[in-house]
Amino acid sequence: MHLHSKLPTVGTTIFTSMSHLASEYNAINLAQGFPNFAPPPKLLLSAANAMQRGLNQYAPMAGYVPLRERIAEKIEYCYGRRINPDSDITVTPGGTAALFAAMMSVVHKGDEVIVPEPCYDSYLPTLELCGALIKRVPMKFPDYSIDWDRVQTLVSPKTRMIIINTPHNPTGSILRKADMERLSAIVRNTDIMILSDEVYEHITFDGEAHQSVLRYNDLAERSFVVYSFGKPFHVTGWKTGYCVAPAELMREFRKVYQYMNFASFTPAQVAFSELLSNKEQYESLPEFYRQKRDLFQDLMRSSRFEFFPSHGSYFQLARYSDISTLNDAEFAVWLTTTHGVAVIPVSAFYRDSTDNHVVRFCFAKTDETLEKAAEALCKI
Repeated sequence: MHLHSKLPTVGTTIFTSMSHLASEYNAINLAQGFPNFAPPPKLLLSAANAMQRGLNQYAPMAGYVPLRERIAEKIEYCYGRRINPDSDITVTPGGTAALFAAMMSVVHKGDEVIVPEPCYDSYLPTLELCGALIKRVPMKFPDYSIDWDRVQTLVSPKTRMIIINTPHNPTGSILRKADMERLSAIVRNTDIMILSDEVYEHITFDGEAHQSVLRYNDLAERSFVVYSFGKPFHVTGWKTGYCVAPAELMREFRKVYQYMNFASFTPAQVAFSELLSNKEQYESLPEFYRQKRDLFQDLMRSSRFEFFPSHGSYFQLARYSDISTLNDAEFAVWLTTTHGVAVIPVSAFYRDSTDNHVVRFCFAKTDETLEKAAEALCKI
């Protein structure tokens, strides 16, 4: 039987590959972005209670109503934007599913989509499934800022969407007010939509406020905005996120989403709805993760890695040019198999595998894990 692949160039994701290698060699996994510490006990108890109370069947397709109401309240509190929980919010099985549904709902064959690179690895394959023409924009190295002049030159009558991600995975860079104002100017008087990946919204450092597109009316009115509960509540395995968009865009989003999954895991939605009104849960995250970032950086001061600034997310980039001339994919394997610490090569986030000899560490780990990893890395 002859099989014609829809994604002929796509293999196993780098996250799966490196986590498998870490397991095989019993290495410390600083590769895949997940915490290795417990979520809030109240969250676990709330989910268990929901199951015991019989809330185990389908939630509404758009999401458990009290959860959507709490999300709307949170958005107004954080970003000053009032949205309709009935028409403007859909709960999804994780942020990646929301990204997929957003792209599939409005990007047609032949549409052009502008994507800054490096980028989260689901963006480009999803756009290929849409039949889009992908216009990649390399972020400026080494600060990983967006070259808005380059973006402007790529805009054409065929441009359907621009994708942004802040705080940024994998680089830890963030977009600031000036970036949002420049983006707003680029899309003004056009039909271009924005897909804003904001799953790390609550993890910004050093007094930097998260610049959601929802703070800017002209951007919010043309944007799909994607969020995750796994990041603020330390439960990435619960795979629950949500998308916010104006009613007109959300109608198209739901047409696609209802045939992808129909409804997300009900007990988790109930649990999040009961804890989301506790603002301290997400307001404490910047300081919580800043301490972990600073601890890891302090522990690594005697290493031969060159750390780049991390302004948000729970990722830290480092250049290893003083250690090895291997390309970053080979270096990541060598580091895992020889020194027992797994990382992600940043070239995996570029379509053309751009290699600046930079790897990504995840510091969403216990202090003990970070200490053990740093001890091994400082011996290199």
